[in-house]
Amino acid sequence: MVPPRATGRQAIRAPGGPAPGAWDHRPVIELGYSLSNRFPDPPQTDYRSTGTRSLRHDLFCGDVYLEVDGRDLSTAWGWVPVLDFAWAVCDIVEELDRDPAGSRAATLRTAELDFTESADRLRFSRRFNWVEISADWTDEPPLTVRHSELRREARDFLQDVLADLADMHEGLADNPTVWELQARFPREP
Repeated sequence: MVPPRATGRQAIRAPGGPAPGAWDHRPVIELGYSLSNRFPDPPQTDYRSTGTRSLRHDLFCGDVYLEVDGRDLSTAWGWVPVLDFAWAVCDIVEELDRDPAGSRAATLRTAELDFTESADRLRFSRRFNWVEISADWTDEPPLTVRHSELRREARDFLQDVLADLADMHEGLADNPTVWELQARFPREP
């Protein structure tokens, strides 16, 4: 009598990856924001000619949230530069992808997003195709998401933020820095 053959894929847990059995689960990631009424932009701002530094650090303050499968890393400070956050997450996603082996890379790649007005940081660690995201301001375990999903959501978030801000602020859509940013991080199909 021939013993039955095992069928199907057997998961081997990669360090930093999700638990066994979770390989078929696609974590849902969502990035969002809200602008603060406490830190309004100066009314005399000429958004068409505003420089990169001001766009990144001086305007569009509020709060951001990052959620994976219902687990949340939100800020509740009201002063986070929303456009800078969206831009920085896109930069970090690209930085995490610089290994020539891509999703096959066993080497741990890390990056941090520093919040200017605070000592708090958002930390990103990638091994293989999984990215763990942790925050200094919470004791929650890291959120885990596929790198490709993080890239898609980060780019969608940035493009949504730019579209929303351009609708709210006359001239922003004509700013050369915004054009450059839209071209550098287009939406992924």
